[in-house]
Amino acid sequence: MELSLWDKLSGTLVNTLTVVVGTGLGLLLRGRLPERMARIMVQGVGLTTLFIGLSMAQALGRAKGGALDGVVLGLIALVAGGLLGEWARVEDGLEGLGEKIKQAVRGGGSFTEGFVAASLLFCVGPMTLLGSIQNGLTGDASLLLLKATLDGMSAIALTSSFGIGVGFSTLVILLYQGGVALLAGTLSQALPDPAQDPRVLLTTGVGGLMVLGVGVNLLGLTKVRVGSFLPALLLAPLVWWLAELLT
Repeated sequence: MELSLWDKLSGTLVNTLTVVVGTGLGLLLRGRLPERMARIMVQGVGLTTLFIGLSMAQALGRAKGGALDGVVLGLIALVAGGLLGEWARVEDGLEGLGEKIKQAVRGGGSFTEGFVAASLLFCVGPMTLLGSIQNGLTGDASLLLLKATLDGMSAIALTSSFGIGVGFSTLVILLYQGGVALLAGTLSQALPDPAQDPRVLLTTGVGGLMVLGVGVNLLGLTKVRVGSFLPALLLAPLVWWLAELLT
């Protein structure tokens, strides 16, 4: 069944709405939000993120490729992707890009700084890419809805510091997340059943493991370099194809 435009973009549109609402609340609470309240909100989102990541990772059990189990394929894709990401310094590159942009606009006032900071936080990361692909391919917006909750809460805290410029990051959310979701949705038309396709299942499962890493980071348990694992999303279908070819 072909997905409707709403099915493909539902997560992005809800994400945009939560940032708008969060910006409005942040303006009302500017300078009045206690640190302990902001911390407990992030911890609640972190626990929920662990649950969503675990649910997604279970797709590996249905992603058999040739004679290899999906968990083994997922491990290969994740480790190979992580090594490639570390070699290419993906995580360092993302962090460096953010710092350069922040430094470049430091003199541009709080509006510009808030816009850039929010755009980076809301759009640079695995949850954005994973959620948009998942939403566009299968219509499942669960990951983007989780991200929307986190972004809405983050928008409150950011707006209390930088002001209304944070709200204009919704333009970036619409363009980037929406574009990825639509491209993924176009790809889904070439797949007989995206929700059951082993390549999609393997990518979803690998992504779930990465989402677990995001949850661990949100809870402050340790520092997982989730950005370095991003190449694993591209390698997952290739690993499945090789398993089918060689086994």
